[in-house]
Amino acid sequence: MPRRAPSGRFVLRIDPGLHALLREAARSADTSLNSYCAEKLASPGVGLDEEGAAVVRRAISVLGDSLIGVVAFGSWARGEDSPESDLDVLVIADEATEISRALYRRWDAEPGLGWHGYRVSPHFVRLASEGGPISGFWAEVAMDGLVLFEKTWAVSRNLSGLRRQILEGEIARRVVGGQVYWVRATS
Repeated sequence: MPRRAPSGRFVLRIDPGLHALLREAARSADTSLNSYCAEKLASPGVGLDEEGAAVVRRAISVLGDSLIGVVAFGSWARGEDSPESDLDVLVIADEATEISRALYRRWDAEPGLGWHGYRVSPHFVRLASEGGPISGFWAEVAMDGLVLFEKTWAVSRNLSGLRRQILEGEIARRVVGGQVYWVRATS
């Protein structure tokens, strides 16, 4: 007898008090209980090794629901790392979150975090504004950043938009005296 494909539905037996808390949280989030639970159960860092998943979990522990995304960038992401390199990680916060030294202190409150033998260096930022002033930092991240986690597609769409502007010549990379900078092309 052939096996039927799983339906994707299951029953989860939980404490009635927890069920009530989840139901209230879903109501507050203006979503269904199923959607709320699916979102909360989605495992950030899926597909990453344990150290990579630990980086994402640390970002979540620091920013909580205000975390928009986590992106690895810099020499490690480009494959140009050396034994002296660190592993740069962009930790993207929502607009309501103040980017301050306190975020770095919260990150550093737990013991050192490593990935692939490198020390992880967080960089707390807000998502680049579309059509705003060009930032060489965001252009570099768009070129070789690796999205490790994002709550919605906002990070990928933002980076994709920047890459499109670069490919279409709207944003150009320049080098003077060995220093890289980015400019908006003039028509």
